[in-house]
Amino acid sequence: MNRKVKGIAEQVLIVAGIFILFLLLVEDRLVVPLWLQAVGRMHPLLLHFPIVILLLAMGMEFFRFNSTYSSQPFYRSFLNNLLLFGALTAALTVIMGLFLAREEGYSGEVLQWHKWTGVGVFGLTTLLYFCRHVSWYGTTAARGGAVLTVLLLLTAGHYGATLTHGDSFVVAPLITLEEEAPVPLEEALVFDHVIQPIFEQKCVSCHNPEKKKGNLLLTDEASIRKGGKTGELFVPGKPELSLFLQRIHLPAEEKKHMPPKGKVQLTEEEMALLSWWVKDRADFNKKVLDLPPTDSLRLVATRLFNSGSTRELYTFAAADEATIHKLTTNYRTIAPLARESPALSVNIYNQNDYTPEKLEELHELRQQIVFLNLSKMPVKDADLKKISQFENLQKLNLNFTDITGKGLNELASLTRLKSLSLSGTQVTYTDLRKPLRSFKSLQTVAVWDTGLSESEITQLQKEFPGVHFIAGFKDDGQNPLTLNPPQVGSSSTIFKESMPLQLEHPIRGVEIRYTTDGTEPDSVHSPVFKEGAVLGTSTSIKAKAYKVGWLGSKVAQFDFYRGTYRPDSVRLLFPLNRVHQAEGADTFFNEKLGTFNANSPAWANNWAGVRDNDMAFIAEFKKPVTITSVALRTMVEPETGIFPPAAVEVWGGTSESGMKLLSTLKPRVPTKDTKPSLTAYEVTFKPQTVSYLKIVAKPLAKRPEWHSGKGKPALLLVDEVFVN
Repeated sequence: MNRKVKGIAEQVLIVAGIFILFLLLVEDRLVVPLWLQAVGRMHPLLLHFPIVILLLAMGMEFFRFNSTYSSQPFYRSFLNNLLLFGALTAALTVIMGLFLAREEGYSGEVLQWHKWTGVGVFGLTTLLYFCRHVSWYGTTAARGGAVLTVLLLLTAGHYGATLTHGDSFVVAPLITLEEEAPVPLEEALVFDHVIQPIFEQKCVSCHNPEKKKGNLLLTDEASIRKGGKTGELFVPGKPELSLFLQRIHLPAEEKKHMPPKGKVQLTEEEMALLSWWVKDRADFNKKVLDLPPTDSLRLVATRLFNSGSTRELYTFAAADEATIHKLTTNYRTIAPLARESPALSVNIYNQNDYTPEKLEELHELRQQIVFLNLSKMPVKDADLKKISQFENLQKLNLNFTDITGKGLNELASLTRLKSLSLSGTQVTYTDLRKPLRSFKSLQTVAVWDTGLSESEITQLQKEFPGVHFIAGFKDDGQNPLTLNPPQVGSSSTIFKESMPLQLEHPIRGVEIRYTTDGTEPDSVHSPVFKEGAVLGTSTSIKAKAYKVGWLGSKVAQFDFYRGTYRPDSVRLLFPLNRVHQAEGADTFFNEKLGTFNANSPAWANNWAGVRDNDMAFIAEFKKPVTITSVALRTMVEPETGIFPPAAVEVWGGTSESGMKLLSTLKPRVPTKDTKPSLTAYEVTFKPQTVSYLKIVAKPLAKRPEWHSGKGKPALLLVDEVFVN
């Protein structure tokens, strides 16, 4: 590093130290603007750089006065530059962390320890850098400073991990090994031993005294009853009105889905347990065995306690590792059920690759396979005989296969079978009733969404009281859970001339109702979706799913866009915003639609943006086209400074120099109550034949008076343009 650059870097380091001191002094009064929050949220991303750099620098500093290294100019120069760079990145990390700490949900003693140890790392590193050339700085000071810096660094990292992942994140596996014996079923409480463990595993990392996201704490009864910033968590006895149940059933892509995308998600069984608990009036003191014998929550909880309190002992030998490796393929996974257990779990997937021979190939593992998952495979009744070879099979998943139940008697030899999943198949009462008498160890049978009626399932339950029949999320005839929203079956919502409307739902027998006029569909008046509907124009569709015995889904909105013409070339006239470059001029016709969170670098790649100049480009059609409209799909999110264009101009002509103004659109400026949206602003005009098209979108020059950034230029984002 040359002397001039080094001098500038040292000055920046001093300024950063002063700025950090200022932030610490005014911390209680500090309000971080929205545009700086994105900077603060990069704290977890950047902090790994100073950790690695400073660990390396401190290792070198520890041996700096060793005779082998003290005389090497390169060693001294490299170490000096490394320490300077480490101090600078530490400063930036601390500043980002101080910004992040001002967001809602960060508080408590752990945060304070993390903050001050982090500041300590920066302060000590800076002190070492500027003092390491003075006369009194020798071997003892260098080694003591290096050791102290590393200790502070590790301590700060420990508290950071606690904030992010929860208490004892690092040592949790060791603690688990030393856990006390599980609570006996006779003493188990519904909340303490069934519900609270779900919160602790999936929720508490974000809702604890140190990190109260949404001002919500899930560590004790009083806090859970109190709820958070958005209100109470649940309405006792009414799961369909309970906020946290609504949040966990939102699609993973939804911003309010819990746990957040990227975190370990709740299983279907855990979601069902939470719903049943709320339906039972969310009692915090009731014992598991106080519930009625046929209660769904009791049945599942009892199974959990039984499986957790006794370790399965297998008398068969473990399979040869080479055999397991040979039989593991791209369509089949084979894994041990537990560490050092001879029992194996096999999962077969990819419908196109499935053949009955795939089961025969597993003959060498017929003793070791105790769990076989064939869900959604085209398994026929004739294949069940091949499954019967797995003599120690305990759990068999045949959900959504092609079996009818006529071959289930072939499984009678599976004397250890405990769980049989037949959901989504066409099994009948007659075909299921007879083979059930042969399964002496059977504990659960899943039969929801099958050919069995509710009365037939009830009759089976009476006939086989030792078997729990899972008939979906029904309890006393009232389903506490909502259906998932409908989905679009097509891969893209952009089309040229026309497009068949494809709406679908993963659960069989669901009725989808939809509207095209912006109103919310209902279960009575709105049209039922049927195959054959065709879209010919840009259309916004709202759809809901309905099924008898289920709560209707939330509204799903799908925006379909018609773009008849695509230019042969596109050329930008002005530069795009540095952050929102997307694919440059190709952005507007690449059929890639953006989503919200466009100010986050990870989500900005589909949005072209401008703030200080117009967004303007020229599109050329080698063969003239006749057009009547141009639409720009934009993001509107006033809170973050993203506004619709102040004006959109469309120019066209048969030559680039002869273009004339075809029309201008001036969208309405959002008000304080305007909700975020993804809106296509359409400019219409009389039919025009053009070879060249110029589109100019002008960003709003001044944000309105009600906005926190009033008077500042707004950001304009466009991801796609539709020419018709």
